[in-house]
Amino acid sequence: MEAPKRLLTIQDVSCVGQCSATVALPLVSACGVECAVLPSAVLSNHTGGFSAWTFRDLTGEMAPIEAEWHRQGLRFDAFYTGYVCEPQIAPILSIMESCAAPGALRIVDPAMADNGRLYAGFAPDFPSKMARLCAGADFILPNLTEAAFLLGREPVLEGYGEDFVRETVAGLHALGAKNVVLTGVSFDPAKLGTAVSDGATIRYDFNPRLPRMAHGTGDVFASVFAGAILRGLDALSASALAADVVCAAIEATPEDHWYGVCFERAIPFLADRLR
Repeated sequence: MEAPKRLLTIQDVSCVGQCSATVALPLVSACGVECAVLPSAVLSNHTGGFSAWTFRDLTGEMAPIEAEWHRQGLRFDAFYTGYVCEPQIAPILSIMESCAAPGALRIVDPAMADNGRLYAGFAPDFPSKMARLCAGADFILPNLTEAAFLLGREPVLEGYGEDFVRETVAGLHALGAKNVVLTGVSFDPAKLGTAVSDGATIRYDFNPRLPRMAHGTGDVFASVFAGAILRGLDALSASALAADVVCAAIEATPEDHWYGVCFERAIPFLADRLR
């Protein structure tokens, strides 16, 4: 029997909040992929909607962990990054070089912004630093706000057409990304979806727009996408599956559950789709 692929996810652990590594570990595992975790920080809870939080930066642990992995000959078939900060970008790039199995994939979710603004704690010049992580990535998964900031532009979140998407995607490829999965795309108020580009062709996938926004859906999408890619799905199929899981998770979440989505209830749906 073939050994499962091994993926390393590098992002924070928010102890409460259903986001980042606490989403990636179960969802990548549900795809039948071994998921190793390198925490970039530990927070008591995520920063969206909570009034306060604790934060412990783990940047200083990255180089010693890399050295130990290298000493033991541990290698990874893929790297999937989420919420990270500026001092961690250089150590992450080093890990991606020294701990990569042959043909290892780099999947970057530039988790730094949404709804037209950067997340709390990021300086205005942070997107230019995140662009270093996107350069040379096999897949990047920005939303419209993150894509605009990566390109040094003001976000445009409505009233655009396919020409705008083509120009945005072309700019992201020019940064060095091999494949772009642009999320939050909509040409119809009733639909929301993704634009998936390999640099030559852009393909779209849409779902009905649900009447609710929720924290952590980007992490659910990216985690399922990464696991599905390691399972052998092509980028459009992985994107469509990830979007369907997000929708299933939102629909399974009670109205008073405000800090995340109940993605756990969508894991059987994911498993059935992957059979």
